[in-house]
Amino acid sequence: MTLSALLGRARPPSPLAGRLSAQSLLFALGEGTFMTGSAVFFTKIVGLSAAQVGLGLTLAGIAAFLAAVPMGKLVDRFGPKKMWAVSAAGQAAMFALWPFITDFKGYVAMAVGMEVIGALGNAAHGAYTIDVLPLDERVKSRAYMYSALNLGFTLGSVMGGIALAFHSDDVLHALPWFTAAVFLVNAAAVTRLPRASHDERSPAERKVRIPGPGPLRNPGWLLTMFFTGVFWTNQVLLNVVIPLWLVEQTDAPRVLLAFLFGTNTVMCIFLPMVTSRGVKDLPTALKAIRLSSTFFVLSCLITLATHDTVGWVTIALVWLGHVTVTGAELYLSAASWSFEAELTDPRQRGAYQGAAELSGTLGKVWAPAVYTFLALNWGAAGWLVIAGIILAATFGIHRSTRLARRFLEQHVPADVLADARASGGDAEEATGTATPHQAQVTAAAPTV
Repeated sequence: MTLSALLGRARPPSPLAGRLSAQSLLFALGEGTFMTGSAVFFTKIVGLSAAQVGLGLTLAGIAAFLAAVPMGKLVDRFGPKKMWAVSAAGQAAMFALWPFITDFKGYVAMAVGMEVIGALGNAAHGAYTIDVLPLDERVKSRAYMYSALNLGFTLGSVMGGIALAFHSDDVLHALPWFTAAVFLVNAAAVTRLPRASHDERSPAERKVRIPGPGPLRNPGWLLTMFFTGVFWTNQVLLNVVIPLWLVEQTDAPRVLLAFLFGTNTVMCIFLPMVTSRGVKDLPTALKAIRLSSTFFVLSCLITLATHDTVGWVTIALVWLGHVTVTGAELYLSAASWSFEAELTDPRQRGAYQGAAELSGTLGKVWAPAVYTFLALNWGAAGWLVIAGIILAATFGIHRSTRLARRFLEQHVPADVLADARASGGDAEEATGTATPHQAQVTAAAPTV
């Protein structure tokens, strides 16, 4: 393949997708740099115990869970672009304050505040990207952004690792300030992005209740997001169960773990555009779900076999099990982006994003304890039960998506749905004439 062909594959689907992808990279760079050194920062600088760090994260997670739907409603009322900028600025301020936290109470308050502000950013970013990206570019643009996000986290991990190598408290203090600076640029950059259609509501319109039932009254959407959460337990397999299985149930060397995570990172940087190809509507999204489930089940079957293998056979199979579960992640990502665009009321995209976070969390929060118990205590039978859970979710999501679509057809005017499917053109046109300088200046908003 020629250099020009390689560069062509690396080119974003559109100028707007390129700007959003650069912002994904920079968000992940700042976040990844801090997160790499966060454990050392909390224990050595703040002086917390490991148990206190874990408890604080749990409380913050509960706060984010409870805030998801209210934050989504704020996005619908004030517009996704504005709320995205507010969230990015708020997170920048929170990171800037991290070095001044000196006790557990301050840590919990900061962690809870960070997660609530992040919930606002999650809903705003999701609603904004659906609004501004044209239908025929949404999935491939999100795939390109996903690649950039993974690249950013990889670079952030490297920078965080370099900071830790100095063994200096002063350098550790600088980590949150570096992230704060990146997020502050993000906040300014978001304001320079084109306005989404739902940013155009006047102050008077914002006071009027959005018509139609909300997402919490849409059982098809809640079930679809619950099953999507079940599918996202592939991350539990990837990051928790397979590593524990390798250490406790196989003869594979522990150093293999570094190679496994490296393989996952490389695949998630270079393959999202490939696995998302052809995903453009509900039928193709459900096909991607079936492929994702197939890879998930294959990973279970391959990994359970390593209990009785030895030497290089074990190493090869554990690696193959990691590759297949990464395939499950990639195809699921492509499908989930299509669900977000196709199954939400376009007048309440923020609220739907919040409800998705709520229901999706319920679909996966139980998995670390359950999967670990099944795999390490039940052995082969446990791996088969895990595979059975995924097969049941695959069957369920085909029914729930039809239910969600019928709900929209019953409660959302046909012309509103038709307009939503064609949305994004104005914003795309607005970015098509951006100069290289403008594209560079705006490339810093977080994909929270």
